[in-house]
Amino acid sequence: MTNPFDRPDTDYLVLVDDRRQHSLWPSAVEVPAGWTVAFGPARRPDCLEFTAASWTDPGPANACPVGPRPAPPTPASPDASGPQNAARHGSSRRRDSIMTATTSTVSAPPTVAGHPLFGSLMDLQRDTLGTYRKALRDHGDVVRFTVGPPGMRAEFYGVFSADGAQQVLASSAQTFSKENRFLGELRQSFGNGLLTSMGDEYLRQRRMLQSLFTPRQVNKYGSEITQETGNLVERWRTAPGGGTVDVAEEMTGHTLRTISRILFGRKNDVDAMVPTVQRNFPLINAYAVKRAFAPVNLSRKVPTPGNLRAAKAHRELYEVCDEIISARRAEESTAPTGRNDMLSLLARAHDDDGNPISAEETRNQVLVFLVTGHESTATTLGLTLHLLACHPEVQARAHQEVDSVLNGREPVAEDLEKLPYLTQVLKEALRLYPAAPAQGRITTEDVQVGAYTIPAGADVVVSSGVVQRRPDIWADPDAFDPDRFLPEHEAARPRYAWFPFGGGPRACIGQHLAMLNATLTLSVLLQNYSFTAVDTDIPLNTGITLRPTGRVRCKLTPRT
Repeated sequence: MTNPFDRPDTDYLVLVDDRRQHSLWPSAVEVPAGWTVAFGPARRPDCLEFTAASWTDPGPANACPVGPRPAPPTPASPDASGPQNAARHGSSRRRDSIMTATTSTVSAPPTVAGHPLFGSLMDLQRDTLGTYRKALRDHGDVVRFTVGPPGMRAEFYGVFSADGAQQVLASSAQTFSKENRFLGELRQSFGNGLLTSMGDEYLRQRRMLQSLFTPRQVNKYGSEITQETGNLVERWRTAPGGGTVDVAEEMTGHTLRTISRILFGRKNDVDAMVPTVQRNFPLINAYAVKRAFAPVNLSRKVPTPGNLRAAKAHRELYEVCDEIISARRAEESTAPTGRNDMLSLLARAHDDDGNPISAEETRNQVLVFLVTGHESTATTLGLTLHLLACHPEVQARAHQEVDSVLNGREPVAEDLEKLPYLTQVLKEALRLYPAAPAQGRITTEDVQVGAYTIPAGADVVVSSGVVQRRPDIWADPDAFDPDRFLPEHEAARPRYAWFPFGGGPRACIGQHLAMLNATLTLSVLLQNYSFTAVDTDIPLNTGITLRPTGRVRCKLTPRT
């Protein structure tokens, strides 16, 4: 029988009673019942282990090179003491499973080997999505990662299948809590808003804010989006450098102004908020991500240089936001204006008990909307323009559709359903480059995902950035092909083959706003320009959102 755990250049450890031996096994082996076996680099304490109940090799004898085999010992019960049991039931959360001659089921998922001292820490810091995709290729749908040096080592599990993502995010969402370390850092940075609240508080906030994100309400912001995009078009007409712009940088500034207009409405408030966010958000973003993935953190109150810089950035952001909110709440309480910007709607909103939203909660929601609303849409738009610039045949089809539908007029929200190819383009860009490519959860109990058990209290990551490039779901997965999203093709795929906005009860409440913003912005830009790629190799970084780390320049050609 072929050893299902055989991997080239991997040491397999064999534990018999109190003896621990290791060697590289041949591809066909005989494992006596009662032997405990682990696989991974030799002398590593975090290898996965199982106890063989019955596993014999019917083929030619290829003795496992660990010396003569004694009579198989009686398997120890889970509560038994002794060196063998201590090795198997240590602090690394190993799980045993039963191996039989007909089935091979390992209750613990395979572990990525990583660095002997730091596990997968450096690989994840260097290329998070690349590390996840390699783990899928090497180990399968559910994988265990170890991160950090011995004594401070953490672990988490990656779930990289469409069915697994659906289970974690939707069908078994009650078993996978969002309350993890990363969420805690975001909460300390941006307050307890809709992104970071939990349980009954989340449900209360979601019900209270749902009316702000209905398609009917969101469609009212269409003119804000097109007017702001028109301002960008006029500015590009005088762009330096022969009509070449960095579309990633331009879209970051553009979407921040657009979301600020939708949130605050008034130009003076937008003009106060935009530079404050531009100045402070990158620092706060990097600070939260660094703390979320560090093995050990000092309290934010300790006056380290990093803590002091972050505290200063938070104060400046909060002070400007609080000043705008205070003025708007006073205005709305005196004489409601009937304005439709989100801040005015929040100032007039009440919870289920009829209580108005506090100033602090208003600030929390505003900051969450700013963070999630501009960063994610900026990534989508910048990389969509880059993809169109690299694929002139797709860009030509998009130009043709925009010209045919709009005939030179300004687009409105109701045009979305009339621009199916442009929607396909955006969906394909979101497939290749989901703005939030990974989501974290914590298991509230032992749970079976696919063929494996993930223990209670474990950190779990599901990744649209991995599932959306699986070759068994997407033919030629790295290619840019908007026709993947023709209706008949979408219907043939698993529900969670594409989930850039998450799913289940924590799905993004702003999905319609994001698509409206991206579609209307792209329509106006394509009406006025053709794009040619200058930079073709675009390095990306995964922080709170996926972002290019270098320039994404395109040459602009005005369309007449």
